[in-house]
Formats: sequence, C-alpha cells, structure tokens
Amino acid sequence: MDHFAFPARFRALHDLAAQRYTAGHRTAAGLLPPADEAWLAANGLSAQNLLDYAEDFTASGEPGPELALAIELVRRDYFWNAQGGQPSGRVIDADTLPAKADAVRGVAWLPRLIPKARAKLRGELPPSLMFCCGGDRRFFRERGILPAEFLSLVWREPADERVVDWVLARGARK
Repeated sequence: MDHFAFPARFRALHDLAAQRYTAGHRTAAGLLPPADEAWLAANGLSAQNLLDYAEDFTASGEPGPELALAIELVRRDYFWNAQGGQPSGRVIDADTLPAKADAVRGVAWLPRLIPKARAKLRGELPPSLMFCCGGDRRFFRERGILPAEFLSLVWREPADERVVDWVLARGARK
C-alpha cells in the first residue's frame, strides 16, 4: 500500500463521488468502482463516507474535500494504529445516542457528539449517521473547533469529562 498517495487518491474519489451524486447516484452501492471501494476498506473507510461528503458538499458546499480529508486521515490513522488495520465489525445503534438537544454543562449537542466521534474513529457509524453533518459543523463553527481536531482529541482522551473541559476552554478562548 502506498500510504504517501492517500491524500491525492482520497481527493480524486471525493471528486468522483460528488460528480456521481450530482448526476443522480444517491446510494453508496455502486457509487465507486469496486477497486476503489476495496482501497477505501483497506484504509478503514467506506463508500458511505464518500456518499455523505458528496451529499452535503453538493447541497451546501460543506464540509468540502479539505475537511473531509482531514477527518478521514484521523480515522485512517486510528484504523491502522489503534485497530491494527482490522475493522471492529460493529455498527452502533443510532437510537442509543443522546438526543440532539441534550446538553452537558450547558453545551447542547456535545453529549451526542462525543459517542458519535468515538464511533467514527472505530468505523462503527451506521449509514444514517455522518460525523461532520450539518449539526456537527454548526457546533464546531460556533466553538472554533476543526472537526478533525475534535476527532483526534476524542481518540487521545478516553474520559468524556475531559473532552467537555477542553471544549469549554476552547469556547472561552474563541
């Protein structure tokens, strides 16, 4: 595997997915050629990830290929270095996540975002959920946090309370 070529190939697949989405392809199945799907899987990613980015990018211009690449580089790093290149084989139940309106220490969305980020790291998000969806982007933008930075923080910090402390401190510095 040519690890050095990952950014360029990911960008090409992001662009291809956006083109196909714009042309009317609305499912992960068949969005990309089988060899590209296999390459994504070998890097801990899926066509669903590209479909989600294509859908949001086509609708709103966000998160865009740069933020998508940054997020997926963190996921890929976790896949290779924390999971030993092996998928977990699990998918979380979206209904078990806290509600969008739930708050911790006055911060709405955060109780939902932390386990969602942990599931993203492990490659366990169901097709119905996207890390860095519109609600996540609004949360990050309001607090001056890069989505990939948050994902990396969640990887480094297993204690949810410390993630909350960091988010509150970041918001105070914004």
